Amino acid sequence: MIILGIDPGLNNTGYGLVEIQKNKIRAIAYGGIVNSIDDNLSEKVKNIHSEINTLIKKYAPHDLVLEEIFFSKNTRSALNVGKVVGALALTASLLEINFFVYTPLQVKQAVVGYGRASKNQVQEMVKVLLSLSKKPEYEHAADALAVAICHIHHKYSY
Repeated sequence: MIILGIDPGLNNTGYGLVEIQKNKIRAIAYGGIVNSIDDNLSEKVKNIHSEINTLIKKYAPHDLVLEEIFFSKNTRSALNVGKVVGALALTASLLEINFFVYTPLQVKQAVVGYGRASKNQVQEMVKVLLSLSKKPEYEHAADALAVAICHIHHKYSY
């Protein structure tokens, strides 16, 4: 079973593909989609959709999972990232892939065991849980892997 985790962002979107094999979770691929700040909103959303669509066609994940966006101050950014989330939900729906969303608290609780864990603690546990030689350099990729791990803990016994 393959899970595609996504940490959505307008300029920086992280992705992480993990697979459940017997009693172990392993990372298949992870990285980021970086948009130019100069691109307009539609170009950014189109690029994210295109890159995620390519990943879906290449790896055929069973589920697509996102970390819910949280913005306490900049509502404009939240609205724009919400458009990315909507585009990703549509992409998953059109390709008949299950779509799930988890809060940052749920992700941290599932990966670290503490809902107020730091980003560094999440990155370290992602490294340990996936037996990676080092932490993912792209922090958004680590967040995407973490949300995929969270989903596995919530939905599947492995």
